[in-house]
Amino acid sequence: MDGAQKVLVERVQTGVRMEKRLLKVLKGLAEYHDLTLGDLLEGIVLHAFEGKCAFGANSLRRIKDLKKFYELKLDSTASHRLIEAANKDCGSESEKQK
Repeated sequence: MDGAQKVLVERVQTGVRMEKRLLKVLKGLAEYHDLTLGDLLEGIVLHAFEGKCAFGANSLRRIKDLKKFYELKLDSTASHRLIEAANKDCGSESEKQK
């Protein structure tokens, strides 16, 4: 597909849950590239589907800086092994009634 050619698509809203610090790094990277978070994610996924890296050297340096700033220590070895911590803001119904 020609890189300059615009492609008409239909986008849908999604409610994806993601690790908090990972999302902060993605938002920071999107801001750095003046993209929406959705555009950034689409680009990452389209590159991944073709077995390509979505990032050049400058972006990888920025990601490293953002990970350090947001204290994100996760890497690809954590993939598919993340479990969600108990939500401290939401107690059970019986605890809320006390």
